[in-house]
Amino acid sequence: MKTILITGAGSGLGAELAKQWANEGNHIVLVGRTKQKLEGVQRSIKNGSSSIYTCDISDSKQVAELMEALEKNETVVDLLVNNAGVGAFGALEEIPIEDIHQVLDTNVKGTIFLTQALLKTLKKGGGRVMNIISTAGLKGKNHESVYVASKYAVRGFTESLWKELEDTNASATAVYMGGMDTPFWSDTDHVKDSSRLKSPSEKAKQIIHLDEGQKEIFIDR
Repeated sequence: MKTILITGAGSGLGAELAKQWANEGNHIVLVGRTKQKLEGVQRSIKNGSSSIYTCDISDSKQVAELMEALEKNETVVDLLVNNAGVGAFGALEEIPIEDIHQVLDTNVKGTIFLTQALLKTLKKGGGRVMNIISTAGLKGKNHESVYVASKYAVRGFTESLWKELEDTNASATAVYMGGMDTPFWSDTDHVKDSSRLKSPSEKAKQIIHLDEGQKEIFIDR
């Protein structure tokens, strides 16, 4: 049994990864900003076990408080899944400044904050970091400049982790995949018909099936 911490676990891919990994008998640490959503995912977990922690990962103080709570509950994380992410789409000159901050703070800083906070534990236990990057970290896309920039940053961060972790027991995995049919697209018309995309359940199944601890996982590019 592994203890797997998943950010953005209240919906979408994070929720599906939680359910499926829990079904294999693992303990899932559900992390997100909304307690009600996390509780809903927890109720849907039939096998394995789970715990809930509310945290805005873009806030370093909240991340520190999360680490204190995990230590208090003697929770040792084996796999950190940096899944939480937000998007901002449209022509660059039309994207509000506050949206740019939110994307970079959540997608980039949040990933770095959580990884930094848990890295000592992961090194000690031979654990792993899995960063959900998406194909936006592989190539530029029209009207996705800010989102793509954030994912390129996480890609660079992950590849640098490979170097930093070479002589340790810990490792890092980058996951690149196409879009999903999730509420991620609810506030934008960037994707005209998200129902044509694969479901989070399908994507989660693919990730878990292909995950053998390798450096990179490519899905539906």
